[in-house]
Amino acid sequence: MIDLHSHSTASDGRLTPAKLVEQAARRGLSVLALTDHDTTAGLEEAQNACRAAGITFVPGIEWEVQHTGEFHLLGLGLQDWGGKFQEAVTILQALREDRNRKIFSKMQQAGLRGHFEDIEELAEGGVVGRPHFARWLLARGKVKTIQEAFTHFLGRGKLFWEPKAGLELSQAVELIHQAGGLAIVAHPFSLGLSWDALKDQLARWKILGLDGLEAWHPAATTAACVRLEALARSLELKVSAGSDFHGENRPDRILGQTAGRQPISCRFYEELFSVSEGLCR
Repeated sequence: MIDLHSHSTASDGRLTPAKLVEQAARRGLSVLALTDHDTTAGLEEAQNACRAAGITFVPGIEWEVQHTGEFHLLGLGLQDWGGKFQEAVTILQALREDRNRKIFSKMQQAGLRGHFEDIEELAEGGVVGRPHFARWLLARGKVKTIQEAFTHFLGRGKLFWEPKAGLELSQAVELIHQAGGLAIVAHPFSLGLSWDALKDQLARWKILGLDGLEAWHPAATTAACVRLEALARSLELKVSAGSDFHGENRPDRILGQTAGRQPISCRFYEELFSVSEGLCR
């Protein structure tokens, strides 16, 4: 069992990178990728913890990409995330900070009292994101669940919604490739495209250097994931799978499991990185 998509407190997960690796070890994972949003802050800690636990570590990131829908691009197998890669991280984090301040300003205008520092405390030193705002609303009794916070206040077009800046796809792909990684479209249904439009876009994005598609994700049905994998293979794109694990704030995401609560097979890691069959078991 492996996992090629997970998050830590370096972005919007609930476990530190080291604690994430501890849970991966308890669950018997042999391969783990850490793919925090627009940051590499947790990679070194996770890498060291994986080395100690005997787990194969896949350094990664989840870039925000400019698109009319929600476009997240995974960078998997990064080898060098300094230089221009880190410059892009710094720019995106500054833009994210500006967005967060705008969200909080909208909350204040709606009559909610508090301090932005309260939100930062919930992030525990990591990157502040909408899940932290959702937890803040929950703690103040404004919503009954985290999901309700997104459904009524933080989701696209809702009262506290604020668009997030992202990279151009060509730039994001180039940065990933320069870092020695693979560029993979994450949870493709979030793009909001029909099947035909998705196929057309993937073909265009492949020309820009796109390497693969996260065909297996817990937000989709098993049947849809089978179809996504077939689509990827028809375009000669690589296929990835992940849980998109965040911790207790997303109980539907279980480390090492994907759509239909299926354990994530080692075959995805082996195929992505041309590893000898059985090496990661």
